[in-house]
Amino acid sequence: QVQLVESGGGLVQPGGSLRLSCVASGIVFSSNAMGWYRQAPGKERELVARIFSDGTTTYTGSVKGRFTISRDNAKNTVYLQMNSLQPEDTAVYYCKQGELYAMGAWGKGILVTVSQ
Repeated sequence: QVQLVESGGGLVQPGGSLRLSCVASGIVFSSNAMGWYRQAPGKERELVARIFSDGTTTYTGSVKGRFTISRDNAKNTVYLQMNSLQPEDTAVYYCKQGELYAMGAWGKGILVTVSQ
């Protein structure tokens, strides 16, 4: 049974930073692409960043230069370092296994709120 468990969310002021973590179990972690998605209130879920098994990364345009995705295969963990956070980054963030939206496991999500 595949499980993805996110942590590290919370409330942060504009300009602040947070680091999300996602620990995976039940998969051969090192062989999987892993991604972070987010869903803001009233909006569709969107891909924020993805890291492939070879370490290649991709980002959506609005977070380039501010967010960094990384992985530690020894710990079965993928991270999302988020800097210079803005109110528009407020969303529930989800960890995702694999490249295809309709395939692979999802975490339950974790709330990130950027507000004064």
